[in-house]
Amino acid sequence: MLNKFMKRGHRKSKSESNDNAGFGLGPGNVTVNHASRTTFNSAVANSESQNVTSSQAPPLNPGGVIEILPFLRDVSVSERSALFLRKLKVCWVQCDFSDTLKGVREKEIKRQTLLELVDFIQAGSCKLNETMQEELIRMVSVNVFRCLPPAAHENTGSEAAGDPEDDEPYLEPSWPHLQIVYEILLRYLVSSETDTKIAKRYIDHVFVLKLLELFDSEDPREREYLKTILHRIYGKFMVHRPFVRKAINNIFYRFIFETERHCGIAELLEILGSIINGFALPMKEEHKLFLSRALIPLHKPKCIAVYHQPLSYCITQFVEKDYKLADSVIRGLLKYWPVTNCQKEVLFLGELEEVLEATQSAEFQRCMIPLFRQIGRCLNSPHFQVAERALYFWNNEHIVSLIAQNRNVILPLIFEALEKNIRGHWNQAVNGLTGNVQRMFRDMDSELFEECEREYLEKETKARDLEERRELTWKRLEDVAAQAPREDNMVWVN
Repeated sequence: MLNKFMKRGHRKSKSESNDNAGFGLGPGNVTVNHASRTTFNSAVANSESQNVTSSQAPPLNPGGVIEILPFLRDVSVSERSALFLRKLKVCWVQCDFSDTLKGVREKEIKRQTLLELVDFIQAGSCKLNETMQEELIRMVSVNVFRCLPPAAHENTGSEAAGDPEDDEPYLEPSWPHLQIVYEILLRYLVSSETDTKIAKRYIDHVFVLKLLELFDSEDPREREYLKTILHRIYGKFMVHRPFVRKAINNIFYRFIFETERHCGIAELLEILGSIINGFALPMKEEHKLFLSRALIPLHKPKCIAVYHQPLSYCITQFVEKDYKLADSVIRGLLKYWPVTNCQKEVLFLGELEEVLEATQSAEFQRCMIPLFRQIGRCLNSPHFQVAERALYFWNNEHIVSLIAQNRNVILPLIFEALEKNIRGHWNQAVNGLTGNVQRMFRDMDSELFEECEREYLEKETKARDLEERRELTWKRLEDVAAQAPREDNMVWVN
């Protein structure tokens, strides 16, 4: 509760400090470098602020109030371009949403103007010339590109990334305007009237990079819009595709190896899932490096549960595209296998099953020994969900067929774990599933099963004899110590 209070209080003071006079033109060139957030390039910020000059100020009447402009549908076609530009400049005005009673009229004028622009672009009644497109992208930049408020852990000083279920998500106060601005950008991108050759001059690498920065917003509504918009940009502008992939890689690297805190990893992975699905074969070396250097290490952070579903989909897509990658993927999972986090272990087992479904026999044989050593440890886990999830592997027909083909190697690796479960696991469901697995192996190859059982009993007998000898040795030491003179501190044992 204290964390929520500090979080909301800090956010409110920040939004108040963003607006000195109630309204202002665009974001300035002041950036704040929070621990888990990257900042825009200062030169880019300076150039952005220089673009908004006094000659481009919004239309205000002598009293300093926004002028109400006529509707675009009410003027002639020849006047629409000029009126469209004036309406864009009206939308440059930044409203103060920290106080709901402040600037109500101006907020409503801007909202209605933005809605009119959405309808105008969607209708396609007037083709946007280059100047109109330039000013449109500038208006979008002024409204959406901003410094994000500090995350909850930066206000409270908490070490670990917060669980999204333990705290309410922060909702952007300016969303009533921000949502419509995003809608304008989305309509512009999907419009058949948009000329890609002209649009790419203004939706450039700097614009894309700033857009990616906003994925760290805590507002899930904003991240959903950003996901859709970035996906459209990736599909429409082929020239930006390598840059987008590289920029996303850099976000992942910083998240994995530095901060382990970012709000938009799941959304970025959802975009990548559809991108990976479209990779051509044979797969480029660049894409394989992305798998090994970014996607597999994403299993390392503690907060993997937040983004595991899209991550698992991306990994599976790679294996389905190129089955030869299965060995490296499985070994990567084993490398980052959790030791003390049982919930994370259950996620790994689920993902491992999906990967094994797409694995061919040759790749399976390369990694089956370390794989089933780990599965054996999972079978003996005192956490029943981990043991149960590992036993569910034998419900998958493809995995069972792979195991049956290599039973001479696999059964000796896990036979001891199965026996320990039968003899001593506390959970009855795990006992029942273990018995089913044993019967399955016995039906596959009864001679092999009996041989493993005999070896296990011999091993148990040797271990029991060793333990008895140890006990006997300690008993002899105790007897010798009891018979030795008290003044003699030295005990000699032959």
